[in-house]
Amino acid sequence: MRLTLLTLLACSADSALQSKGDVADSGAWSETDADTDADADTDADADDTEPPEEEDDFLKLAPAATDAYVFVVNPTRDTVTRIAVPGLQVDTRTVGDNPTVVATTSDYSRAVTFNAGSDDVTLIDAASFETTTVKVRDNFNTMAMSPDSAWVMCWYDQDLDDGSGSDGGVHSYNEVSFVRLADGAHTPLAVGFNPHGVRWTPDGRTALVVSDAALAVVDLEAAKLDPVLIELADDPLAAPPAEEVVLSNDGAWAFVRQFGADGIIVVDLANLDRTDVPTGSNPTDMDLTPDGAAISVVARGTREIYVFDTANPFDAPRVVPFPSDNPYGSVLFAGDGSRALLYTNASAVAEVAIWDTVADTLRERTLVKPIATVGVSPTGGSALFFHTETDAADADPDSAFYGEWALTLMDLDDLRQNPLLLPAEPTGYAVSDDGTFGFFMMEGLPFLEMLRLDDLLYEEIELKSDPVHLGVLPESDIAWASQEHDLGRISFYDAVTGTLDTVTGFELNSEIDHQEP
Repeated sequence: MRLTLLTLLACSADSALQSKGDVADSGAWSETDADTDADADTDADADDTEPPEEEDDFLKLAPAATDAYVFVVNPTRDTVTRIAVPGLQVDTRTVGDNPTVVATTSDYSRAVTFNAGSDDVTLIDAASFETTTVKVRDNFNTMAMSPDSAWVMCWYDQDLDDGSGSDGGVHSYNEVSFVRLADGAHTPLAVGFNPHGVRWTPDGRTALVVSDAALAVVDLEAAKLDPVLIELADDPLAAPPAEEVVLSNDGAWAFVRQFGADGIIVVDLANLDRTDVPTGSNPTDMDLTPDGAAISVVARGTREIYVFDTANPFDAPRVVPFPSDNPYGSVLFAGDGSRALLYTNASAVAEVAIWDTVADTLRERTLVKPIATVGVSPTGGSALFFHTETDAADADPDSAFYGEWALTLMDLDDLRQNPLLLPAEPTGYAVSDDGTFGFFMMEGLPFLEMLRLDDLLYEEIELKSDPVHLGVLPESDIAWASQEHDLGRISFYDAVTGTLDTVTGFELNSEIDHQEP
């Protein structure tokens, strides 16, 4: 086994907050829609200088799956590969130049690739594997699909700029392309400067393109798509950049959080007007409850959570104080929303608060390391904390985790922990739909790591080469891991039977290697 397992003594659910040194000093070792470590800032009071919280960003440019196929883009060969599951029949088609993103529709009927080199998208029928190519605007680098799979939007995201630059021609920083999947109709639009992404109303009728200082509202049912621009400040030249936009489930309201602003903006999508709503200072994260009834805003500066009713967002919010002076900046709801995790990855803080959202009580627990990112199982019964290599300021240098990568599994019912000492940085993770199994991979190591989320244990599966992306097939316990190989390699691991099937060289003479447990 490549992982080192250190089991901590379980903490009772009602125990007092442990200091950061308690675990190490005791003499016994008592979890999209993450990326690399957030910059650490140990000055908890310097809220205006702390970096922003980091959203999860694992699995960029990953393959996409349906219930019957996995689609893999091959950028250097300008192809997409379709692998049937469980038969592992392999087919490859040429698409546009340098396909970098692939997505599958919610009904599993088709896949779509974004081809950065040829400035187009390819619509693929999942069953017949027939393709249709649609031209989009030049110099884009990413694509997003609407939840109802009726549209994709392509745009240039400066955050994803790899330094390769444009093709040398004119380059716009305000354009997007909408493509309707039913007939391939393409509509280019000029929106606000520097679009960051798009949000879609649940009914699929409206898209909101988020840019630095504005929202562009697009009626997707109109005969001609025509954006309506809503500026997010009276003086757009002085507007703080929008960092986050959340839509209410009924599509009536958009909630906007801006960097450094002491409040949020509520946009009435029926009247297309905005209202500034105060919160505590320096709000750093906001999330809808799973039922959509409320939105919680974390005000890191004043150490409070503001809870707004999404049906009546201008009513006075419920204010929940932090349980300590820890500069928590992110909130993540678990399961049905009766509890949530309050944490930070902007400061080197090795604590987390578990928030009972019904009683509005918070219990804090010490972890072995500061947090890089968090994942929760679909059932809400367990959490995964991926830790930074950086240690907390008062960490014990004699700790086995000092200066190392680590991951902690936590049972959210009794708050038991199982920290894992890792030999390398985690680079991706996925969870099965039923919340039974989690999977992750690490930089430069040919292993798929499986987590049994019900008992907080793990197993390690050796692969033939280093994994690049991973995922879990919908409605199954079968994980897939695409791997480094000149001609393509992908493995499928059945967590129930323990069998591993590997397809190697799927662009040429594909071979299937079947390994029993």
